[in-house]
Amino acid sequence: MSKQELVVLGRDAADGCCPTLLTAPLDEEAATGLAKVFKALGDPVRLRLLSMIASKDGGEICVCDLTPAFDLSQPTISHHLKLLKQAGLIDSERRGTWVYYRLLPETTDKLAAVLTRPGVCAGPAGTAS
Repeated sequence: MSKQELVVLGRDAADGCCPTLLTAPLDEEAATGLAKVFKALGDPVRLRLLSMIASKDGGEICVCDLTPAFDLSQPTISHHLKLLKQAGLIDSERRGTWVYYRLLPETTDKLAAVLTRPGVCAGPAGTAS
């Protein structure tokens, strides 16, 4: 997978609220970008890793805290984290010998907006507005 920014779809013409799959058909470029992100999320291990990273107090987690949660080798966990990072879902920072991961909420917000029905925008706390 190449590093590619998730394509933001056009605004809903009816109310200017959220870009969505239901407002217009996706063009090839948008579909390709979205498919890469959904492909990264299409694995249960990667979905669990993303959830662990996103739900961690303080907004970041050390790889040393992620690896023991799985019955997988460290290189396998690193591979899954690399795919999440390439999809633009997480970012990382090396601190000494450990790598810390954090969610990139702008990507998950874009995904949420794409999947939202027209006129049903998520508010700041994830509630409908």
